[in-house]
Amino acid sequence: MERTSFLRGVALVLALLGFNFSSFAQTTPKVTSEVDTTSIKIGEQVKFKVIVEADSTDQVIFPEGQTFSPLETVEAFATDTTRKNDRLTLAKIYALTQFDSGSYKLPMQRIEINGQGFFTDSLRIDVATVPVDTLAQKMFDIKPLIEVDKSYLNWWKWFLGILGALLVIGGVLYWFVFRKKPLSEEEKVALLPPYDRALLELKKLEHSKYLIQDEYKQYYSELTEIVRSYLEEDVNVSALESTTDQLIDKLELMTDAGELELDKETIVQFKRILQTADLVKFAKSKPDTSVAEQDRKSIEQIVIKTHDALPEPTEEELMQQAEYQEELERKKQKKKVIIAVASIVAAFVLSTVAAIGYYGWEYSKDTLLGHPTKELLEGEWVSSAYGYPPIILETPKVLKRQKVKLPPETKEAIKEIQAFGYRSSLGLFTIAATSISMTQLEEPKFEVTVEQMMKNFETMGAKNVITKEEEFVTISGVKGAKVYGSGKFPVPESKELLRGKYAMILFGGKGFQQNIIVTWLDGDPYAEEIVDKMLTTLEVKTEI
Repeated sequence: MERTSFLRGVALVLALLGFNFSSFAQTTPKVTSEVDTTSIKIGEQVKFKVIVEADSTDQVIFPEGQTFSPLETVEAFATDTTRKNDRLTLAKIYALTQFDSGSYKLPMQRIEINGQGFFTDSLRIDVATVPVDTLAQKMFDIKPLIEVDKSYLNWWKWFLGILGALLVIGGVLYWFVFRKKPLSEEEKVALLPPYDRALLELKKLEHSKYLIQDEYKQYYSELTEIVRSYLEEDVNVSALESTTDQLIDKLELMTDAGELELDKETIVQFKRILQTADLVKFAKSKPDTSVAEQDRKSIEQIVIKTHDALPEPTEEELMQQAEYQEELERKKQKKKVIIAVASIVAAFVLSTVAAIGYYGWEYSKDTLLGHPTKELLEGEWVSSAYGYPPIILETPKVLKRQKVKLPPETKEAIKEIQAFGYRSSLGLFTIAATSISMTQLEEPKFEVTVEQMMKNFETMGAKNVITKEEEFVTISGVKGAKVYGSGKFPVPESKELLRGKYAMILFGGKGFQQNIIVTWLDGDPYAEEIVDKMLTTLEVKTEI
């Protein structure tokens, strides 16, 4: 992509020397222009007349809008049409003015005929100041600058903004970190110790309507699940997955080993209740209601006796409790980490709000997310000399040498072209420096340069290009020409035309020419600063 853009640039540079490789001569139609005067006073008007001779079938489009900058359009008069045989003569007059003294160049205007562009001549208009009669009009000295203290009337807006941000952050921290969330009934029951939870669930079963609704299977299922869950948690016996016989065997073994001080009668009673529950659940047996109620009371006593029969906790169990305490401590540490992270986020949000308030949204966003031309502007710049005669320029990146292949028809006029350039990976930002040596000791034709540049822009697909011209002087006093303006330009990364700006600085003498071309995206403040900084460092050697 870079080579393609620079080949276009080389074609433009060659055109700047007055070489035109395409034939633009037309026998028909014909475009001419004239002005009624080339010297006016501030605020006066100059009549710019464009005359087009074309066939009666040709479609002619005259320029509209502020295409005459730096002159301002006051009025565009209606087109005057004269017919002779099959030929038409179209004359259109524009009233132009300027409210600042100086010498201004009326740029070439593009007349579109059948889709093809034809250009008028560029003209020089001198704008003189209006003399002031100092005798009749009393003159006063310019008032000195007055230092004004910075106003702090809007401090309350900052205060309210920061206070609002702190309230939002505090609310978020309270809701997600510090607030104690209310527990549901299930969560409250789940947090109880196994013994208390079992007794509570047995009480709920006592007040249930299972027996009234003749739902014995559901009643005994919950009854056995309560006691099995208790044994699983408090006695540390795998009760939920064991059959009735397996569970009773495990309890008897623990009793014989001294791990559980439970009498034989309690174990026998427990076995009977489990067998009754198995018959209800799997054999659809239906005991009396009184038996079912008595079984619930018996299970409650079994839970109480089992809890009382448990020995004192061993050293291993105490270690498990210690691990539990360590787990609680880890949770506390995790909570502290969450608070610390939240505090950092809050500080970041506050600093971001403050930065946006002080520097503005665009600058803060570009600093945080990055911006190609901002990084170039704030990066380390390089000062170097390019070509011969040398162009001394300070740039954000080193300009790389570009290979240029001259067309055969230019070799008689051009001895050598040394081209250097840089192109950003995004957008329109490009820098090109070219030093050209010619075979003949002739002065470069800047007038032809400007005209050909407009035609090359059109060939590349650019539209609505506005051209301005002024003198450019380096710090050392070397004079050159500056051509600048704006328009819509194509870029390799996009199918759409982008609104951009350009600046071209031309120097030269007998037998050589030096050109610096910069393009950038319109509305990019960092690119504007880069261009201004570059042009203040520009120096050229005008001796071969």
